[in-house]
Amino acid sequence: MAFVFSIIFPVFGLVLAGYGCRRMGVLGPASATELNRFVVWLALPALLFQIMAKADWSTLYQPGFTAAFAASGLGLFALVVLLQRWRGKSLADASVEALAAAYPNTGYMGFPLTLVLFGNESLVPTTIATMLVVCVMFGVAIVAIEAAKHALHEGSFARAFLRIGWSLLKNPLIASPLLGIAVACMGWPMPGSIDKFLSLLAAAASPCALVSLGLFLASHRPQHEGTAAQATNVNRTAWSLTALKLVALPAITWCMASQVFGLSALHTQMAVILSALPTGTGPYMLADMYQRPSATTARTILFSTVASVATIAAIIHWMAPATVTAA
Repeated sequence: MAFVFSIIFPVFGLVLAGYGCRRMGVLGPASATELNRFVVWLALPALLFQIMAKADWSTLYQPGFTAAFAASGLGLFALVVLLQRWRGKSLADASVEALAAAYPNTGYMGFPLTLVLFGNESLVPTTIATMLVVCVMFGVAIVAIEAAKHALHEGSFARAFLRIGWSLLKNPLIASPLLGIAVACMGWPMPGSIDKFLSLLAAAASPCALVSLGLFLASHRPQHEGTAAQATNVNRTAWSLTALKLVALPAITWCMASQVFGLSALHTQMAVILSALPTGTGPYMLADMYQRPSATTARTILFSTVASVATIAAIIHWMAPATVTAA
């Protein structure tokens, strides 16, 4: 238990520090937005670029890990969409809630946690998982919402697909690892001054991302909107999505990684830990962007982040012997 606590405390402690600073007024109402911009546009892209630019093809080529992680997340996403549609929700709302159930916070929490658990060997798999979540899963949700808005009229699918693809490519969390892959393929040497510059930014990615998450949670505390019955229904849905995110998705990932794709014990553990992370802020941002109801996603992010302290600790305890060996 002391080993588990020593792993999760630094990660969740930084989240709590950000939460406490915002609640006590040490950091102002714009702090979450501004620090998040620093992470998204500077620190995390620098980390992702460095990882991919310095990786070799044998390290990058991980089809089993990629397939297992993608199939698990997208499979749960599709299942929740179908279930919510059967319950009478619109495709747009069903897609946002499905994203909340299947969108692990790999970018903000994945890197610091897996680095502590598995060392530098976890960097490339975590980058692959982040690209799958931020690009593929987010892109699928956008396509579904656009379809729900009747944007994909006959003959306009190609234009809409290109528009969505270009929008994703402009995302710094997608563009930076792709540029890193290009540099690795070209074999260009990294000038020492540029490498040091990127290293300084990359070192800030994990702590700033975790503090930013705490600031976000403090700034988007659940508010009881509408009637008591409506608030109860929102909370019930949020807890259901939290259970799917923290329990169902890691279980599905373990089955896919170990039983279907036959990954090594180490890569299976990495996939399970990454899938067990709480819901990231992406679903809330998507709901806000398309002006969909956001109370459920905000609650799911909060509930899953708090509950993941126990669920991630349990998973780490279950994997402890192999984890100690890997670390």
